Amino acid sequence: MALSDGQLPWQWPKELEGKLRHDPETLSLASTDYGNIVHEKPLAVFYPSSIADISLLIKFSNSLPTPFTIAARGQAHSVDGQAMALNGVVVNMTELNNYRNGSGIVVSEKENYADVGGEQIWIDLLHAALQHGLTPLSWTDYLYLTVGGTLSNAGISGQTFLFGPQISNVHELDVITGKGDLVTCSAGNNSELFNAVLGGLGQFGIITRARIALGPAPTRANMNWLQAKWLRLVYRDFSAFSGDQEQLISLNGKSPDYLEGHLLLNKPPLDLSFYPPPDHPRISSLLTQDGILYILELAKYYDNHSHTIVDKEVEELLSGLKFVPTFKFERDVSYEDFLNRVPNEERALRSQARWDLPHPWLSMFVPKSRISDFDQGVLKDILLKQNLTAQGLELIFPINRNKWDDRMSAVTPDEDVFYAASLLQSSVIDHLEDLENQNNQILQFCKDSGIQVKLYLHKYKSQEEWMEHFGPKWKKFQQMKAEFDPRKLLSPGQEIFTN
Repeated sequence: MALSDGQLPWQWPKELEGKLRHDPETLSLASTDYGNIVHEKPLAVFYPSSIADISLLIKFSNSLPTPFTIAARGQAHSVDGQAMALNGVVVNMTELNNYRNGSGIVVSEKENYADVGGEQIWIDLLHAALQHGLTPLSWTDYLYLTVGGTLSNAGISGQTFLFGPQISNVHELDVITGKGDLVTCSAGNNSELFNAVLGGLGQFGIITRARIALGPAPTRANMNWLQAKWLRLVYRDFSAFSGDQEQLISLNGKSPDYLEGHLLLNKPPLDLSFYPPPDHPRISSLLTQDGILYILELAKYYDNHSHTIVDKEVEELLSGLKFVPTFKFERDVSYEDFLNRVPNEERALRSQARWDLPHPWLSMFVPKSRISDFDQGVLKDILLKQNLTAQGLELIFPINRNKWDDRMSAVTPDEDVFYAASLLQSSVIDHLEDLENQNNQILQFCKDSGIQVKLYLHKYKSQEEWMEHFGPKWKKFQQMKAEFDPRKLLSPGQEIFTN
C-alpha cells in the first residue's frame, strides 16, 4: 500500500514538489509494465524538467534517515517489475524530451557517433542517423525501447554475433549516480562507473546521455536504395540448424548482416504470414509430421552499388547449408522496414486485444556445448510435449563471446560461442500459471542437467541466486554498488540488494 503525502515523515522540497504526481491514474500506470504480471504502486511519479532535477531528487532521498527508492522508467518494456519502485519514486524519463526541446539526438557525421539522451528510443536514433548516411551497428529486435533501458541490460539481436551487444558500441556516458552526482565516463575516464553501468541493471546510476558508435549505412548516395534481402530457411533437424548457424557467424567478412533462428511449433495460432500462401500447405504438412520446425532467418543488406551482386553473395552464403531443399523463402524490403519489422506484429496483437496480456517471458544464454541437450530437454520434451496454449515466439541463435567486453557488468556463459534462447510467450486467459510453471520446469531441467544458463531480462528471487548469476563478477558488482549507490536507492525492482 502506497503512502500518502500526509503520512510522510518528511516534506518535499519546493523545487521537487510541483514535479511529483500522486493521482491514481499516474500511480496505476507506474505500477505495471509490459509483463503485466507484477504490480507495485509507487509513492509518486517524478516528471523532471531537467537533468538537474533527477540529481536533486536522488540527493534529497540520500539526505533522509530512511531514504525512498528510485526507479527510472522509460518504455517499461520489462516483464518482472524491474521499472517499479514500491513505495518509492518512479522517474518518468520520457519527460526529458520536453526539456531537451528536440535536441535529444545529435549526430556527428565527421566522428561517426551520436550523442543520445537516455530517454530516447532507438527508432528515432535510426531515423536521425540515416539522415547523415550513418546507422547504429547493433540493435534489439524491437526499436521502441529507450537507449538507457537497453544499455542497462545489454541489447541483443541478430547483429550481435557481428558487432557485439549494444553495450559494446558505446563511447561515453553521462550518468547520475545513486549519490546524485552527474558523471561523464568512458573506457578511459571514470572507467569503473562506465563498465559497471553497461549491463548493470540500473544499479549504479541513471543514464542521461550515451555516445553511440555509428557506421556508414550501405550507401550515402541514395537512401531509397538501402535494402535488405530477407531470407528464411526451414530445417527439420536441430543439429543441421545449429551447425549452419555456427558456420555462418564464423565467416569473417563474408557473413550475413543479420542472423537469428526461431521455432515453428505445431500449435495455434500458427503464423505463416511471411511465406507465400501457395507454400502454406507444404509447410503445414512438414509441421504436422514433425511437430517442430527450426527456421534460420538471415539478411544481407545492399544498395545501388551492390544490388547487382547481392544474389551471388546470398548464393555463396547458402552453399552447403543443410536446410530442407526447396524450403528457402525470401523477400526484398527496405533497410528500415527490416529493422523495424516488429511493429507490424504489434499492431496485429493490439487489434486482437492481445498486446496487454501477461508476458511470462523467459530469456537465457545457453552454452554452445549444451545446446543439443537444451533442444531435446526443453524444446522437444517440454515445449513441444506440453503444447500449452499461448501466443508468442521462440528465438534461438548463436553469439560470439569475443564481441563482448568482460569488464562490463553483463554476464554470459564462459564459452567462445553461446546461444540466446528466448521464449517470448503471451498468456491467454487463465494460462499464466501454466506458463510460469513451465518456465520453472525449464530452469529446473537446466539446473538438474548441469546446463549453466545465464538468465537475461529476468530477475532472480534471492540474493544467493544473483551471486551465482554474477559468479566471479559478484564481488566487483557489490563494490561498485557501495561506491556509487551506497544507500541502495536505485532500481529496486531488480531485487538484487533488497532481499
